[in-house]
Amino acid sequence: MNNNTVSLNRRKFLYGAGIALALPKFETFAAGHPDPKDTPRRFVSIYHPDGVGLPLKADPAWKDWSWFPRGGEKDFELTKVLDVLQPLRSELTIYSGLSHPAARTVHGHSNADQYLTGAATGSHGPYKNSISVDQAIAAYAGKFTRHSSLVLSTNGGIGSPRGAQTQSFNREGRPVPAMNKPKQIFDMLFMTKSKDAAATLARSKSALDFLITNTKSLGRQLSNHDQQTLKQYLDAVRDTEIKLAKAQKWIDTPFPKVDSKNLHLGADPKEARLYFQTMYELIYLAFLNDSTRVATFQLGRENGEGPHDLLSRAVGLSAAHGLTHAVKKPDGWKNLGTYNRYQAEEFGRFVQKLKDTSEPFGQGNMLDNTFAMHGSASSSFHLSRNYPIISAGGKNLGFKNGRYLKFGEGNEDNQAGAGIVTDAGWRGKMHSEELPLAKLFVTILQRLGVETDTFADATGGLDRV
Repeated sequence: MNNNTVSLNRRKFLYGAGIALALPKFETFAAGHPDPKDTPRRFVSIYHPDGVGLPLKADPAWKDWSWFPRGGEKDFELTKVLDVLQPLRSELTIYSGLSHPAARTVHGHSNADQYLTGAATGSHGPYKNSISVDQAIAAYAGKFTRHSSLVLSTNGGIGSPRGAQTQSFNREGRPVPAMNKPKQIFDMLFMTKSKDAAATLARSKSALDFLITNTKSLGRQLSNHDQQTLKQYLDAVRDTEIKLAKAQKWIDTPFPKVDSKNLHLGADPKEARLYFQTMYELIYLAFLNDSTRVATFQLGRENGEGPHDLLSRAVGLSAAHGLTHAVKKPDGWKNLGTYNRYQAEEFGRFVQKLKDTSEPFGQGNMLDNTFAMHGSASSSFHLSRNYPIISAGGKNLGFKNGRYLKFGEGNEDNQAGAGIVTDAGWRGKMHSEELPLAKLFVTILQRLGVETDTFADATGGLDRV
């Protein structure tokens, strides 16, 4: 085995006691200086069910609890729903006026399947989906990484047609099963390689106990920059291990039909939040060690019970889906807005971590080379129009942030469909025009290196992005 092969292997893995730890890239083992063209380009999409709050302007709740900002492209003002993202304002873009034409008449209980595909999945009858944008990216970017993509959801599996529990669909339109057990995901980074490894680990408080010693010899070969990268990476892995251990008793508790006292939520509701944070940190770790450059995370199933209900209870609220039906009750808009705010807060925590991490193998920070997207296929009360979408990062990919971008015509103040509180509302005729969300996907594909000018029902990308 030649020196280059040894170097490449050590760059990828570190072994000890039957455990293999995937490592980040190191400039020390690169042939020459890093080429900006070789810097990882990443994509992550976070999906939340049940839409967002859109009260009418005449409602006193509009000022504080309407999801969309007020104002123009640069001088927009965030309401209480998104003001937790204010420190990241310059890194964010908020979109309105985008949706999938083929899904605009689909009820919000059935529209999650097409969020990343744009397919005409319909409300009933024969069902056929198409490839999701993340898998289109993964078909290109997957050749550079150990895993072509990371597919996560709180419920796990695939769900059912029009009741997806995954956001990812392959080229044939078949759902890609989502993982929801942090330990299984963690084991993708800490792989046992021998029969004795499990027993060895059982006697240890941490997988890293066996690996840190081995990093000392590796560290002596690394540049100062790479030594800092390795330390930062190991600290992140250790932090994830600690969070996983703290959250384990909550994670292992069955989700449906469980008395909350058995979940210890009354004693410490932060245990439920730890699950959410741990899943985000696993995405961060997978990006940091370049195990994958593509990830999706669905935070709950439309019209469904599960972990996302417990997460809503963890912030002092009732079942997540029920919040959309109770907006006309006292504090109804505030409660839905508070839950949406919590979702934004956790997304912001993840974005901030990417921003705070120097790019291990390229220029800038990790956020600069990552397009992070957060959104839903519903706006007001299961209405499959005007999707509430936030993106972050992508500076080195050509995305310009610090903006609120409005597309289409006739709904500049986001009042089309606002105030809907019954199923009769989503069937009503909309008098506004929206652009296909797939146009944004075309732009994303192009800037992440995929040569295409079409996706789903769209040709050409969005302007102003």
